[in-house]
Amino acid sequence: MLGIQYRSGCAGDWSLMTMMSLLFWFLLITVCVSNIGGQKVETLNQPAWRNSSERVTNPNLNITEKEIIDEILGEASGYDNRLRPKGLNESDTNPVEVTVNIYLRTISKIDDVNMEYSCQITFREQWQDSRLGYNDSYFTYVNLPDPERIWRPDLFFANEKQGHFHEIVMPNVLLRLYPDGKILYSVRISLVLSCPMKLHYYPLDDQDCVLEMASYGYTTDDIMFIWKSIDPVQRKQNLELPSFTLMDISTSYCTSKTNTGEYSCLRVTLKLKRQFSYYLLQLYIPSYMLVIVSWVSFWLDKEAVPARVSLGVTTLLTMATQASGINSKLPPVSYTKAIDVWIGVSLTFIFGALLEFALVNYAARRDAKEGIKKERERQEQLALDLMEDGCTAQMKPLFNSTDNTPFRKRSWKGYEAHDIHSQPTRSKQKGCYQSFLSRYKDRSKRIDVVSRVLFPTGFALFNVTYWLGYLLPGKKQ
Repeated sequence: MLGIQYRSGCAGDWSLMTMMSLLFWFLLITVCVSNIGGQKVETLNQPAWRNSSERVTNPNLNITEKEIIDEILGEASGYDNRLRPKGLNESDTNPVEVTVNIYLRTISKIDDVNMEYSCQITFREQWQDSRLGYNDSYFTYVNLPDPERIWRPDLFFANEKQGHFHEIVMPNVLLRLYPDGKILYSVRISLVLSCPMKLHYYPLDDQDCVLEMASYGYTTDDIMFIWKSIDPVQRKQNLELPSFTLMDISTSYCTSKTNTGEYSCLRVTLKLKRQFSYYLLQLYIPSYMLVIVSWVSFWLDKEAVPARVSLGVTTLLTMATQASGINSKLPPVSYTKAIDVWIGVSLTFIFGALLEFALVNYAARRDAKEGIKKERERQEQLALDLMEDGCTAQMKPLFNSTDNTPFRKRSWKGYEAHDIHSQPTRSKQKGCYQSFLSRYKDRSKRIDVVSRVLFPTGFALFNVTYWLGYLLPGKKQ
C-alpha cells in the first residue's frame, strides 16, 4: 500500500511539473512573437527617410531627433528668435548673407488693363545660424516642424499686389536644419505682381515684367541678399503662358537707398513676347476684309444709291465696333499705340470710301445740271440763228462777197471772225493719265475710276510703312 501511494504521489507531482513547464514555454513564445510583430509594425510605420543612410547615422531615431530639437530650441537652450544670427566670420558687425533662389511653377495670367501678372513660385532662401548647430553624428539634417520658432529674414516682395501661402493638405513649408547651423527655408507662394507695361507697339510689343524682393526692416549692415551662384531661377519644363512667350529670365540686384537706410534687393526680369497669331486672326485679317469690301462701291453704278450707302455705313460701323472691342481690353493710356494707328487708318479708308460716293453723287448732279443748261443754250442758240437767217423767207449768203478778205466766216453773237485759210493751232499732246480719263465724259465716272486705283495703292503703301516701322529689329529698343 505504501508503495502504491508513493508512486501515485510521484505521478501527480510529475504531471504538475509538466503542465507548468508547458505553460512557461507557451508564455515565452507568445512574448517573443509579440515583440517581433511590434518591431515589424514600427518599421513599416517609419518614414522612408528614416531608413536612408544619407538621412540618419544613428539607429536610435525617435529619441535622437527629439533630443536635438529640444536641445537647440528648448527653454534651456537660450535661443531667442527675435535676434538675428551673427554675420560673416561669426562677427556681430558683419551682415548675414542670405542666398536666394526661385523655382517658377506657373504664370497663369497677364492682365494688360490692370498691368499685372499672376504667378506661382517655390521660394527658397539659405542662411547660417551657428546657434542652431548640433552634433553631426546623429543626422545629416533635421526637419523643423515650426518655422515660427526660429529667426528668419524679413524679406518681402516689393511689387506685390496680392499673395497667399498654400496650406492644402498641409502647409507647403520646408525648414531644414544642418549640423553646422545652415538653414534651408522653402515655401510655395502664389502672387499677383505689378508689371508696368509700355504699349507703344501693342500688339507687336515685348514686355519686361519684374519680381523684386527686398528686406523690409534690416539694412545692408544687417542682411545682404545674394543670388545662388548656380541656377538662381529655375522654371518648370513646358511652362506655357496664355498670350505670351517667355523668351528669357535674368537676375540682377536693385539695392535701394531711402531715408531710413540702404536695403538689399534682388530682381528677376521676365522677358515676354506677345503672341501675334490671336490678333492676326481677330483684328488684322477682318479689318483687311472690311477695308477691301468698302472699295466694292467704286464698281457699283452711281445710280445705286441705297446699295453704295448701306455698304459704306455697314463697313464703317463694323470697324468702329471692332475698334471698341479691342480698346476695352487695354488701359486708357495717353500715347498712341500701334493698334490705334492701324484702326485709325482703316477707319479713314472706309470713311473715305463713303465720302467718295458723296463726291460722286455731287458730281453726277452737277453733270446733269450742266447737261440741261447746255441743252437749253443750244436750243436758244438754234432758235436765234433761225430768226436771224430768216429761214421762213430765204437763206442769206453765208459769206460777205463785198469783204476784200476772202472766205471770211460770219460772226455770230459776238464771236470774232477769222480767216478760213489761217493756220490751225496745234493741240497739246495729252498724257497717259488724261487720255485714260478722256474715255469717260462724266466727272462722276472719272472719280470712281481714279478711286479704284488710288485707294488700293494708298492702303498698300500704308501697309509697307506700318509693318516695316513696327517689325524692324532695333525699333523697339
